[in-house]
Amino acid sequence: MKTLIVEDDFTCRVVLQGLLSPYGECHFAAHGLEAVEANAEALMSGQPYQLICMDIMMPQMDGQASLLQIRADEERMGIRSTHGAKVIMTTALGDVESIMRAFRGLCDAYLVKPIDGADLVATLQRLGLIAEVDA
Repeated sequence: MKTLIVEDDFTCRVVLQGLLSPYGECHFAAHGLEAVEANAEALMSGQPYQLICMDIMMPQMDGQASLLQIRADEERMGIRSTHGAKVIMTTALGDVESIMRAFRGLCDAYLVKPIDGADLVATLQRLGLIAEVDA
């Protein structure tokens, strides 16, 4: 699974990398504008991201704006949001307004920090990105 971790906080990037690296390669963007550029490059190369973990509060371009641009770029390439990258908002913002705005922007899931590893794995399974493991 090719993953883009979009996070301006170094510690949060490292934590997400630790949780996600067993499932594939992880790339990083420090803010939303970098995420939009990295995603566009991946789309153009024919090697798109399967997963994007997106913080909301970041410099230059926040995660909400970045999500909208990523979905618009996918649409321009003929990729419907249901067939594009799975986007999980990974943020400290747990208010209803932020959550609803993210889902209106077509995110696939929303996890509030601190990210629980079991919750992340369950979300990846629910999104069909990884197989469920028999207990």
